[in-house]
Amino acid sequence: MNLPIASLARSEPQTAAASGRVRRFYKAYGLVIGSEVALPELEPTRPATPDLEIAVGRVDFPGAASQRATAFRFEPTRQYLSWQAVGTFLISGVNRIDVDPAPGVDDPLLAFPLLGPVMALALHQRGLLVLHASAIEVDGKSVIFMGDKGAGKSTTAGAMIRAGHRLLTDDVVALDLSDPDWPMILPGFPQLKLAADAAGAIRLEQAEVRPQVHPQIDKAQHRLRDGFAAEAVPVSRIYVLERGVRAAISPLSGAAALPAIIKFSYITRFGRQALPGDFAALHLRQCAQIAGRVGVSRLEVPAGLDRIDEAVAAIDTDLASGTR
Repeated sequence: MNLPIASLARSEPQTAAASGRVRRFYKAYGLVIGSEVALPELEPTRPATPDLEIAVGRVDFPGAASQRATAFRFEPTRQYLSWQAVGTFLISGVNRIDVDPAPGVDDPLLAFPLLGPVMALALHQRGLLVLHASAIEVDGKSVIFMGDKGAGKSTTAGAMIRAGHRLLTDDVVALDLSDPDWPMILPGFPQLKLAADAAGAIRLEQAEVRPQVHPQIDKAQHRLRDGFAAEAVPVSRIYVLERGVRAAISPLSGAAALPAIIKFSYITRFGRQALPGDFAALHLRQCAQIAGRVGVSRLEVPAGLDRIDEAVAAIDTDLASGTR
């Protein structure tokens, strides 16, 4: 995993935690989150009974995790994730994450995996289909951008925001499939990660850029002051981004759509071990459901940041067509 950047403090509702840490309350992915780790990336909310509790304390990783730089262990109701330079995380059931920081590690560094792979796995435990992608709301409709590292998911999302559309979520896209005919994207939090060249080309005026604190960080966090969609939105389009000579959109065949969803689902990053017991069958059904209901299209994005708006125009035209 990459190193994170510093967070900026904001006022949030607080209560005293038993650990001596401040317990803050946030909202994200349709949940009230009570956290002893400061997460200013998230939207604050009033104190309430949390759907997800994040506590700081001792986590004993089964086996010899301490001897490895990274280690994961997946059980039906408990998932362990350990990064030697950051700390150990335990997801218990559907409503608790325990965090055991490595010596000297502060909350901004803990937040980096906590709001990425750890949160993705916690949402997966709640029965959601989680994609490694970005999502944008467009006049009550939505688009999801999937793709390999460097494909331009966040960059394309940033260009859509500059064009007047709103961010739903970046990096972790949680889909609620409880209604098979109406899959919904749950809003994450108003932050977009952009590489320096993309940020310079797009120039999001409504974003607060947080300073990088380590030379190995290749993206900066852009927290949106506006341009965030705070309500769930139906899934309208799913795109796999590829580089091309011109902006073009072409539907994938049904046989190709399902493997694309599986490939870019977050859980598959951890391999078959992350799908114990009945989780593998459930995950396949969910991927097939979204592939069959929504489908997947290839979005060719022209090389060169000066041409990103051509992709935005193609997306707007595709959405306006109203059909697939």
